[in-house]
Amino acid sequence: MELPIDHFRLLGVSPSTDGQTVLRTLGQRLDRAPDQGFTHDTLQARAELLRASADLLSDEERRQQYERELTRIADDEATAVAGLEIPTSREVGGLLLLMEAGQAQEAFDAASRGLQPPQAPALGSSREADLTLLAGLACRAAAADYRSQRHYETAARTLQQGLQLLQRMGQLPEQRRRLEQDLQALQPYRVLDLISRELSAAPARQEGIALLDQLVQRRGGLEGDGDPEFPAADFQAFFSQIRPFLTVQEQVDLFHRWAESGSARADQLTSVALTASGFVQRKPERIQSALQRMQASEASGMRTAMACQQLLLGQVEPAQALIDASTATGAASGAPTGADDPLARLCDLCRDWLTNEVLPGFRDIEAEADLEAWFADRDVQAYIEQQDRIRGRQAASAPPPSTDGWIGLDSPPVAALGSLPSAGETPPGASDAEEEDLDEHAILWEGPPLWERWQLAERLSDWRQRLPQHWPRWALPAGAAVGVAVLGGMVWLGLRPARPPAQPIPVQPSITPAPAQPAKPAPAASTSGLPLTSAEPTEAQLQLLLSAWLEAKAAVLAGKPAAEPLSDLARPLLIRRLEQQQNENRSRRETEVIDTGIESLEIRERSPGRIAAAVRLRYADARLGSDGQVLSRTPSSELRNIYVFARDGESWHVAAFRPGS
Repeated sequence: MELPIDHFRLLGVSPSTDGQTVLRTLGQRLDRAPDQGFTHDTLQARAELLRASADLLSDEERRQQYERELTRIADDEATAVAGLEIPTSREVGGLLLLMEAGQAQEAFDAASRGLQPPQAPALGSSREADLTLLAGLACRAAAADYRSQRHYETAARTLQQGLQLLQRMGQLPEQRRRLEQDLQALQPYRVLDLISRELSAAPARQEGIALLDQLVQRRGGLEGDGDPEFPAADFQAFFSQIRPFLTVQEQVDLFHRWAESGSARADQLTSVALTASGFVQRKPERIQSALQRMQASEASGMRTAMACQQLLLGQVEPAQALIDASTATGAASGAPTGADDPLARLCDLCRDWLTNEVLPGFRDIEAEADLEAWFADRDVQAYIEQQDRIRGRQAASAPPPSTDGWIGLDSPPVAALGSLPSAGETPPGASDAEEEDLDEHAILWEGPPLWERWQLAERLSDWRQRLPQHWPRWALPAGAAVGVAVLGGMVWLGLRPARPPAQPIPVQPSITPAPAQPAKPAPAASTSGLPLTSAEPTEAQLQLLLSAWLEAKAAVLAGKPAAEPLSDLARPLLIRRLEQQQNENRSRRETEVIDTGIESLEIRERSPGRIAAAVRLRYADARLGSDGQVLSRTPSSELRNIYVFARDGESWHVAAFRPGS
């Protein structure tokens, strides 16, 4: 066979070495024969090859002739490499010298070929044992060379080939164990090598992620310390180094898997990754999921993160409460505190958290913490509104609060100032007409003091006015609600940026009710049974009236005319609120498709001018854009409300409602 090496490198001397040094080096090499377990035949062949090289290089005439031959080979072919022909009987000894000369990969390749048919040695022969041992040693040496050159994946492949070869031969268990240890120690470097490659190298990156998963699982999770060869401190430094090479979705998938195994740290990282993904891609549902994870984990020191997530979801009051609690316990983070306004400080805190703790840790994210763009996004606004409606339904289906607060709307979302005031209460600056309209709803039960509800609305409005001018204007529409408990009463407030002005659209006929007229004699009954003029209406008649009102509202919000005059169905305040909601939809070029139906109605209290009835109904809605595409949807659910019907003159009207039990 031919060895890809010359006599100088085989012996381990330079071309300028004199003859005496050559002989001295020969003696040293013979005295330091390898002791890994090679047979006497292999060691003898090694010694004979060393002596042959020393004889040639110490003979001046033969050496000069050899050097001229090396020069000619180098001049004729730039890529040619000098080689040595050795007999087959000295093959293993020659490969051993090749490995000692620093050409371990070539020695491993030659030994592997020598163990393959048709040149495979006889089973159980000394040549088979020596070739197998040489393959194992050369494999480790070659992998070490690649590792020193930072070619970690090449080193791993070499080790895997050596393991497969030794397993096939069924020999050298100690060598196999060492190869496995080397391969395991190489795993962190392989992970870094593979996941740091370009995103287009998807197969290599996926292999790196799989190796990272195996590494963490072997340790017992992110907090585990089950790998004595990789101490916790070293692992944490390694993890901090490789994490920025992962995309946000890769982190979500990995951390979620580790969190399911009980890792609290992975659960927090999943929440951060979901927040980053949701913020950059304008997917608030991901931030909602991230918030739920943090709330479920009950991890200490996460109040700031949860407050920022709540702010991004439009939940201002709960976010401020968390920050106040952190401040009270001395656990507040070092966020900017220059702003005097509570809401402005909360926004500064959220921006600082996103900039420093959320957005920097991902390979595919290069974004700024632009809260203005976040709240101006239509998908974000639609999601916040949808969640407000869901919270409104949950509040409506829950047992009523001790204050028995009445609401002036009969379908979600619940308006902030819609609760019925106590008689005589008037908000500051209210007109006489507004006071009269409020007084007419002070019936049966009193709600939370209107003055305190008004103060809360004014406080949030004041926050809005003090925000920097470059922020989008904040609105408190009836259609976007944020739940806030005030003195035991449930108050729903909307907080979202106003949408950009829409193009003008054809204005539909106004639905402003006709002014109240003096009482007249009861009109003749219509074929529809409306207006309801019976002095003592039955449950079926009241259900007909309420059903007509709900159908009329659905028609108006869908951009269609109502089947019955609204003034025959409800009091002016409810009609004005419906008209306001319709105008808001027009300005956004949107419509609402509402599906509602009464399941049952039972009268609870009755007087000559007022009737209270417990109503069970189903409710679902969908918000559509101008192109007919669904922007948001509220799943079907069951509501239980108490509705009040009032007799105005000779006709009965829907007057108010409150959540029932």
